[in-house]
Amino acid sequence: MPRVLISINAAWNVVNFRAALVRALVADGHDVVAAVPDDGALNKVSALGARVAVLPMTSGSTSVLGDLALLWRYLRLIRRERPAAYLGWTIKPNTYGSLAARLLGVARINNVSGLGTAFIRESWLTRVAEALYRLGLRGSSTVFFQNADDRALFLERALVDAGQTALLPGSGIDPAHYDPAPWTRPEDGTFRFLLVARLIRDKGVREFVEAARIVRQAHPQARFQLLGFLDVDNRTAISRSELDQWLAEGVVEYLGAAEDVRPHIAQAHCVVLPSYREGLSRVLLEAAAMERPAIASDVPGCRDVVLSGRTGLLCKVRDAADLAAQMGQLLAMPEPACAEMGRAARERVIRDFSEAAVIAAYRQALARAFSHKG
Repeated sequence: MPRVLISINAAWNVVNFRAALVRALVADGHDVVAAVPDDGALNKVSALGARVAVLPMTSGSTSVLGDLALLWRYLRLIRRERPAAYLGWTIKPNTYGSLAARLLGVARINNVSGLGTAFIRESWLTRVAEALYRLGLRGSSTVFFQNADDRALFLERALVDAGQTALLPGSGIDPAHYDPAPWTRPEDGTFRFLLVARLIRDKGVREFVEAARIVRQAHPQARFQLLGFLDVDNRTAISRSELDQWLAEGVVEYLGAAEDVRPHIAQAHCVVLPSYREGLSRVLLEAAAMERPAIASDVPGCRDVVLSGRTGLLCKVRDAADLAAQMGQLLAMPEPACAEMGRAARERVIRDFSEAAVIAAYRQALARAFSHKG
């Protein structure tokens, strides 16, 4: 079987979101090489059956020299490994990695798993990102998108051709791994709202905190918890000092970061994601698989998962008052109604967001790539 080079901006991303795909490619007989930075998860990537090629990469950097160095590292790696196909996720692997593969005549498959800050806030950086995507994605045999809005935006701005594109149900979910957790509210009335995300402004963390302040005035039994990486490499990162102020105020609890989110979701009554935009939210899929209702922003990548009134509630983006209103609505619901929302969420995940569908789509895309060098 041909060699496949995969690249993403974090080794933990491979382990947490692409593990099933890597195992499937290895099981198919492919020699899988993972080009990722060393973030402490390299051994876990190797345990999936992939060979690791350490590739230093700073995802939040806009240094021209640094990015040219990254392009050069991709060129050297691809010349050395001579893969039959290149698979990229996240902006730098999708641009510099794909451009290097294109220059060396290697077939490419890309996954635009989210647009990030450059597209959330239109600026000169947006124009740069568009130019890089246009260069990197040109001639790719398949460019996967995780929601129809992102695909429409790329088509509108002529970053891809319609014939290249396809939709995926996110990274897929294995419902057997995310067993349903009983939905029970303690006798003291405690209700836990949990936000699981990297602690950056674009995930709506500040709106979550402000909504918590509002809700706690009428519902002092409500608790608000944050779970996710702090001090991340992102221009909109929440600072440690700001988090410390929230903790001192007592408005939220910080649970740290966790490799396994399941125990935390099981303890929560509702998962909240007031994000400004997503590719297709993994944590909303995980919450749904565990039969938890969710409150999320009415934006691409969130509304694709949460059906308002059926599997959760949607709130206005960047609107803490509306988020608080939706939290209040859920707090007022009878326990059986909340539990029924959770059951409907899991049924939908099993039906529409299976991991098996993602793997099948990649197998088809690889078959196409091997006969289309672009």
